[in-house]
Amino acid sequence: MSQATFFQCTVHSSPSCLFAGRTFPKKGQTCVVHYTGMLQNGKKFDSSRDRNKPFKFRIGKQEVIKGFEEGAAQMSLGQRAKLTCTPDVAYGATGHPGVIPPNATLIFDVELLNLE
Repeated sequence: MSQATFFQCTVHSSPSCLFAGRTFPKKGQTCVVHYTGMLQNGKKFDSSRDRNKPFKFRIGKQEVIKGFEEGAAQMSLGQRAKLTCTPDVAYGATGHPGVIPPNATLIFDVELLNLE
């Protein structure tokens, strides 16, 4: 398993990622992803896979938490990765009431499906 650190958001690539493309998101592009978000204890808090609807966001527009965007920006098209986002690049001391507790480290299983 390869590992790279970027803005305190660690990206863990699965072995299948070794065969992923070399096309990376650029600022302003829309990323189309499937993801599952979990707390460190493994409790799932959100999943585009469960909704069977990919999630879209634009790189550089602050539409998602910093750790998610910075991690996705390192992924190549077709890659599936595990993003571990510390509180400073997630929801911080505030959390997201009712969903994310304060100072939570978040783990995302993300697959970059397309770039628009």
